[in-house]
Amino acid sequence: MTTSERVQAWCDAYVEAWRSYEAAAIGELFAADATYAYHPYDEPLRGREAIVENWLADRDEPGSWEASYAPDMVDGDRAIVAGETSYANGRRFSNLWQLAFDDDGRCREFVEWFMEHPRD
Repeated sequence: MTTSERVQAWCDAYVEAWRSYEAAAIGELFAADATYAYHPYDEPLRGREAIVENWLADRDEPGSWEASYAPDMVDGDRAIVAGETSYANGRRFSNLWQLAFDDDGRCREFVEWFMEHPRD
């Protein structure tokens, strides 16, 4: 069973893996056969190796962003996470993630929904 505390720990580890871009930290987040979609209508990346490779191929510059995510709803092995990412260049995004976890607490399904805030 997934709990809010476990989902929050996973979100915190996600942000730290994003910040470090350490392949092992990224891979530790996801099940071997995980799927990862940046948009709900995208064909998802399939498998931990593809997810890690994709993250490492498209990096944000260190210190160029801040992010905070927290579980909004948890039901069994599924969770909805809400959060915000702000970039130093003024871009800001609100995010919702649909997540499903395996018995080891690794994400096996990740779907991101995001909206960019209007610029002032």
